Amino acid sequence: MTNRRQFLKQTTLAGAGIFIAPSVFSFQGSPAEKVVIGMIGTNSRGLALSSMLAKLPNVDVAYICDVDDNVIAKTQAEIEKISGKKPQGIKDLRKLLEIKDVDAVVIAAPDHWHAPAAMLALKAGKNVYVEKPCAHNPAEGEMLVAGAAKYNKLVQMGSQRRSFPKVMEAMQALHDGAIGRVYFAKGWYANGRKPIGVGKVVPVPTTLDFELWQGPAPRKPYKDNLVHYNWHWFWNWGTGEALNNGTHEIDVMRWGLGVDYPTKVVSGGGRFAYKDDWETPDTQTITFEFANNTAMTWEGRSCNNFPVEGVGRGVIFYGEKGTMVIPGGDDYKIFDPENKLVKEVKTDLQQADMVNTMGMGERLDGMHLLNFVESVRGKTKLNAPISEGHKSTLLPQLGNIAYRTGGTLYCDPSNGHIKDNPKALQLWKREYQKGWEMTL
Repeated sequence: MTNRRQFLKQTTLAGAGIFIAPSVFSFQGSPAEKVVIGMIGTNSRGLALSSMLAKLPNVDVAYICDVDDNVIAKTQAEIEKISGKKPQGIKDLRKLLEIKDVDAVVIAAPDHWHAPAAMLALKAGKNVYVEKPCAHNPAEGEMLVAGAAKYNKLVQMGSQRRSFPKVMEAMQALHDGAIGRVYFAKGWYANGRKPIGVGKVVPVPTTLDFELWQGPAPRKPYKDNLVHYNWHWFWNWGTGEALNNGTHEIDVMRWGLGVDYPTKVVSGGGRFAYKDDWETPDTQTITFEFANNTAMTWEGRSCNNFPVEGVGRGVIFYGEKGTMVIPGGDDYKIFDPENKLVKEVKTDLQQADMVNTMGMGERLDGMHLLNFVESVRGKTKLNAPISEGHKSTLLPQLGNIAYRTGGTLYCDPSNGHIKDNPKALQLWKREYQKGWEMTL
């Protein structure tokens, strides 16, 4: 319980007096309304989210849902250590969604499950927090936006920077003209991932329900280099680095530029670093142009972690009167037209390691989760509603479609739909395993 008190103290202090809704950090002891959470997918990122949620006041991580018995047991032990209460373990998310007292589900399963699981939850009357990317393909993202409206439930995407206090302050400064009209942004992500080899078809571990793990995705054989992480690099289940990590920087760039959907998208790259089963690009650039005479580009390097601006991820905004650098965490710098540093804002929550698959640190990510549970209580509004999450997911999806089809995409700036390109439109949606089709 000490962990819970320390987390709350740090989170509250971090948010005090800065650009964030005051009600998000107004706890004076425990709030009246308990929020019961069901976790879906709790290996790695899901375990981290479960742990953070368990430290929030009057939040009950009551149910752990995962297709791997070992993962369930590991997460149950961690939550019991934090809260003193062992959550119930469930293997099939459909069983979890039948439980009436679940107020919200938090989804951190593989990407191919994000939108289908969220839609099933909406139909069951649950509020949803879904990790990025919110969807495997553009059609799913559009369906989630419609689903949130149809079922009148909250859907927040894990765009954590939308709740980082200093990033929020930086966005306000941009919109107030700190560097004049902002017309270009550059984002990047770098890591040092190793080869995944050539997988062998082997028996499925007895603790894993691989049929349920594949769920809505067309069936492929189980290989020894797929679960629990390398699925990210296979198109059948994953979305590549552009959505695995690029979604964050693209979201911040879109936010800063004040844009929604692009008019033009180009992308290049490949699997350059190694020869193995990895299908998505390990090196990729995506450039977007917008109708308001602005543009942005994202660079991903999965297998070379040489830093930009001293960090492995971040964003730079270029304006008529200067430049703003947001180097991956919750701080920023402003330079004048002569490249002189005129303002530097730091936070004591900044993490040294900006290349971290577990997120930007418990206290920062916790602010986003806190915003979600306070929204479920009706005390504030979502910082990253699905209407925004879909747009920031669609952009890298368009980048992947441009990469996979080898051409320039021209898009409708009102909704992001691809114009006059039948080949690209084939990738707007996916084929589902029979019986698992996602429907509104």
